[in-house]
Amino acid sequence: MLNTVLGYLGLGLVLALAGIGSAIGTTIAGNAAEGALKRKPEASGSFMVLSALPATQGIYGFVAFFMLLGSVAANGLAVFGIGLSVGLVCMISAIRQGQVCANGIVGVSQGHDVFTNTLIYAALPEFYAILGLVGALMI
Repeated sequence: MLNTVLGYLGLGLVLALAGIGSAIGTTIAGNAAEGALKRKPEASGSFMVLSALPATQGIYGFVAFFMLLGSVAANGLAVFGIGLSVGLVCMISAIRQGQVCANGIVGVSQGHDVFTNTLIYAALPEFYAILGLVGALMI
């Protein structure tokens, strides 16, 4: 019984933490985009792309949720550990990625040609969320 409860708790954690991180990350970048639109409205497409980027970690949490769903009853403790660790990695990655994107949005709004570089820098925290998901696949 405790094994199953821990398993479902792990499922909830991976989904919730990744979603929370994506919500925070996208709003960090979105807030910067709102301010930047006042200075450079013609760059709204770039701002939208950078603002949406942290949402991918929520998708990774969703994938991990479905990937682990069948293992709850048999491996509840493992699902709890995987869910907690992948959820935390996705959450922190999304928040930090949102901060990188926000800085890029500010740079673009100031007339600097930093969109491509910002995408590259923003991919670095994303890499760790992908590694967390791949690690969960391997267990």
